[in-house]
Amino acid sequence: MTGALVAADLFPRGVAQYLVGGVFVGLGAAIIYFGTGIIAGASTFLESTLSYVSDVDRFNRGKYVRSRDWRVVFTVGIVAGAAVYTLVSGSGAWTTDVQWWRLLGGGVLVGVGTRVGKGCTSGHGVCGVGSLSDASLVNVATFLGVAIGTAQLVQAVGVSP
Repeated sequence: MTGALVAADLFPRGVAQYLVGGVFVGLGAAIIYFGTGIIAGASTFLESTLSYVSDVDRFNRGKYVRSRDWRVVFTVGIVAGAAVYTLVSGSGAWTTDVQWWRLLGGGVLVGVGTRVGKGCTSGHGVCGVGSLSDASLVNVATFLGVAIGTAQLVQAVGVSP
């Protein structure tokens, strides 16, 4: 098989939207980092947002409270961007056959993993790898290894959406 045929099998709708999305993600992370010196990880955005409604010391660290307003705007922008894409593309808001309870369970596991790994895939994968952080390189290799292994295991036991 040629590279073009493999790419067509892996990306039947093409790669343009992934390239454009990647450029925007990288640009957004760079603007935040160069403008504030803060790494744009999503799990930290969640923690800073929780400082609005929680008295727990972990969520009310000074760095979170001082930066939470723009972090909320950033997070709303992520959701709004997805909504605009859905409206423009006409693809609908729900585009998976995976049952809701599996998505919920996966989300909980990812949330736990972001705390154990001291950051999320966006913080480690986009910003950490981009800055050649040793910890981020190890974390991303771990994310990928576990994800690939889990996908292979799930497929081997015959689980479907």
